[in-house]
Amino acid sequence: MNLRQTLLAAAIGALPMMMAAQAHAAGPFMMAAPVAQMSPQESAGLVAKLSAQHGKAGLNADHGFAVGTQHPGVAGTRISRAQHTFKGLRVFGSETVVVTDSAGAIVSESVSDRRAGLGNGAGNALDGRGNTQLDVNPTLNQIGAIDLVVKAVAPRGIHQTAPSAELLVWPVMKSVRVADALSKSESALNALDMENVVERYELAYLVKTRMTSANKPVFFDTVVSARDGRVLAQWSALQTVVGTGNSQYNGAVPINTTLSGTTYSMKDATRGVGGPYGGMAITNVNHGSSGGSVYTNTSNTWGDGQQYLAGGSTTNANGQTAAVNAMWGLMNTYDMLKNTLGWSSLDGNNTASYIGVHFKTAEDNAYYDDTCKCMYIGDGNTMFKNLGSIDVIGHEMGHGVTAATSNLVYTAESGGLNESSSDISGEAVEAYARAGGTGATIPNSGNDWMMGSEISKSGQPLRWMYKPSKDGTSPNAWSSTLKNLNVHYSSGPNNRMFYFLSQGSNATTTSDYYSSYLNKAPLAMTGIGTDKAYRIWFKALTTKFTSSTDYADARNKVLLAAEELYGATSKEATAVKRAYAAINVGLDVDEGTVVAGTERLLNGGFESGATSWTGSTATIGTFTGQSAFEGSKYAWLGGKGVSTSQSLSQSVAIPSTATAASLSFALHIDTAESGTTAYDKLVVTVKNTAGTVLGTLATYSNANAATGYQSRSFSLLAYKGQTVQISFAMTEDSSMQTSFVVDKVSVLAQ
Repeated sequence: MNLRQTLLAAAIGALPMMMAAQAHAAGPFMMAAPVAQMSPQESAGLVAKLSAQHGKAGLNADHGFAVGTQHPGVAGTRISRAQHTFKGLRVFGSETVVVTDSAGAIVSESVSDRRAGLGNGAGNALDGRGNTQLDVNPTLNQIGAIDLVVKAVAPRGIHQTAPSAELLVWPVMKSVRVADALSKSESALNALDMENVVERYELAYLVKTRMTSANKPVFFDTVVSARDGRVLAQWSALQTVVGTGNSQYNGAVPINTTLSGTTYSMKDATRGVGGPYGGMAITNVNHGSSGGSVYTNTSNTWGDGQQYLAGGSTTNANGQTAAVNAMWGLMNTYDMLKNTLGWSSLDGNNTASYIGVHFKTAEDNAYYDDTCKCMYIGDGNTMFKNLGSIDVIGHEMGHGVTAATSNLVYTAESGGLNESSSDISGEAVEAYARAGGTGATIPNSGNDWMMGSEISKSGQPLRWMYKPSKDGTSPNAWSSTLKNLNVHYSSGPNNRMFYFLSQGSNATTTSDYYSSYLNKAPLAMTGIGTDKAYRIWFKALTTKFTSSTDYADARNKVLLAAEELYGATSKEATAVKRAYAAINVGLDVDEGTVVAGTERLLNGGFESGATSWTGSTATIGTFTGQSAFEGSKYAWLGGKGVSTSQSLSQSVAIPSTATAASLSFALHIDTAESGTTAYDKLVVTVKNTAGTVLGTLATYSNANAATGYQSRSFSLLAYKGQTVQISFAMTEDSSMQTSFVVDKVSVLAQ
């Protein structure tokens, strides 16, 4: 059989075009290649390292970890999600996100901890029945729990996939005010004034049902008491753009197909591996509710560019148009993630996905289904045209990325963040596709910041990211009642945050881009562009968020991601603070002044070797095991694993007339140490010519290890009129190496 991959000019209007998905040079936060899952020995080793910290956290032998999903990180790292367990049962929403290096050493941890009251008799009636120890033996069995849920949600439903019931520990949460906010009025509350605490624990089943009823999907996750069958919580597991769907046409576009003999199939084996079709594919559901067969054609020209005619053929040119839209959207989603971030497919491990089109009959909806890692698109009806627009496909497939990483629970604030993350993905894919679908950066134009505007028959979008309240229901900012809204509405504030982070705001009070919460200078905050904003968001989503992350937690972790990528005092980190402040999550800050001026330090990139530097100059050069931030040389302090002291310094003169002065440098820290105890340190100081310390700018340790370089900057204006020494001094103890790699040192003064 003659089987070969072809690149076609598929046509909604049949104009020959050619395109190739190209890899480009790595930008900030570029992911590594897909990684293999941990072996049982590696998982056991990670669990042992995490368990070694139990004593510090006041946990006993009943507590443990279960390593779950894994995906690649940057520079050979692996991200693992370790679920917290109690007596062998998962504690829902309690987990640790662990970044490990190629040797298995822990680089960083991000924790959502809901275990504190388990196993020690502390707190209120732990099981809701007056007992201070949680009994993990259920009264209700799994079959009984499933039967209760099925009878309640769809007694005549047909199972699309087999139902499941997981016995677990369910923390019943409540929101309380922090001490400083006890006297605040409700309207004055900020997201950071609240915290979630465990009220009690329940032994429960998490029942997952995926059914159809009356030809409609009925997908629910339900938490049922394992004692008496009470429903403790329930949320829809159908991840849709909104309850009614989306669609679009893209003109003449190139798509990848496969030729076998004389038949073309809408399958692209160059994007993804495995899956039910051996690669990315588009299937014809033909008005059914699942699966379908891969589209085939005797010609390599597909579609007529017109809205599907209800009741017509799904395989002729008119019926193929939906498939063309879907393939174009799926290709651009894959390429945006791969070319800009190095992220392969939805799960980071290059597992192939597919889209089924002509879902149901006259269906005004589109949705993502994680059981098949796929999306289904309806043809539209009263509200929408065919549901295959570029932003909608990017949105739905964004749910796949979230499911494979943070797995944000699809209810309350975490559910709103889940939806918002998909809206953000949809806009990034739209911007990338509109610019041609190639390149290593996401353009700052091309998308409209409105979800589903092209599919709407009325011309009204589903959501306005820059001002969510334009839909009449979504709020523009956080409030204590946000958690009570449908997730498609509670996503609104975070959507607005991302728009401000990317594009900035407006100081005119009548503008759609104005926020009354921004009260620092300038009143109109400055955006950092879609590319940087998306890299920051994606890093937080994949390496820091847990399934229970809420708005306050998101703000802190997005800020941490920005600081790791661009520096703690960077304009990008400041923009994150201001963007979240604009939606009432945290307080506003001044943007400050970006220092420009004359370079006062010599050979800051070390490209001239030890020239102008004094101290441990043998640390300067090019070495196996580390790389430069720029150029080819750098200073590698430490990394010995033995008791060592090393330092580098250079004298600089800060003019007495200086109006601004700053020190900046790029720093990479990696370590074989674990935990948060500082064993090895790098101290950055300013000294006078006699060597007396005038000021300590920063102290870094093994606890600050992070993937890649982090940019750091500090004001030196306090030292104007003086000649000072900029000093980097490292001390390492007698075991477990920590490397402090310094590059691109700069002193600017004007």
